[in-house]
Amino acid sequence: MNNGSPDSCSQCAGPAGSSPEKRLGEICFQVFCATIFLGMIGLVFVNALLRYLFGASFPPSEEWARFLFLYITFFGAIEAFYRNRHIAVEMVVAKLRGSTRKTVDIVASLLTMFALGLLLVGGVQLVRQTMDTYSVATNINMTFINGVLPVMALSALVIHFRQFLVLLRSKEGRRDLEGGE
Repeated sequence: MNNGSPDSCSQCAGPAGSSPEKRLGEICFQVFCATIFLGMIGLVFVNALLRYLFGASFPPSEEWARFLFLYITFFGAIEAFYRNRHIAVEMVVAKLRGSTRKTVDIVASLLTMFALGLLLVGGVQLVRQTMDTYSVATNINMTFINGVLPVMALSALVIHFRQFLVLLRSKEGRRDLEGGE
């Protein structure tokens, strides 16, 4: 409840312990993702309008929309990792307590970091293989397009590694980190 003091509005300050610089970075990232998403929607809308009104489309807009879809997918994955809002099935794990829960969470985190490492290595290989490849309609180097995969994998790996370090210091695994149920 707001008692009138500037420090009492926890909703305005963002997550507990977040600095104004961190909050500004989060807002800039969200604006960046929203711009990509609106650009994709705009391109698809204009292309549909051109098809309906003139019976012809603008091929580069289809390719740009596809590229922006890739970008919003991978940058959305970064956002999901950052906010810990990725898809997780925890029917069994949610019933565990204490050291058993922490052990399962550590194993799951190690497997996640391994998978992200594989994505990073595979993404770098993909970028290296497509350095001399250009898209058909827009003539854009595919390194620019495929480069989003290793960026996402590295970002998610760093975010997950920081969460892993917090997990190692916690008492009861993720339940302890999330405040329990």
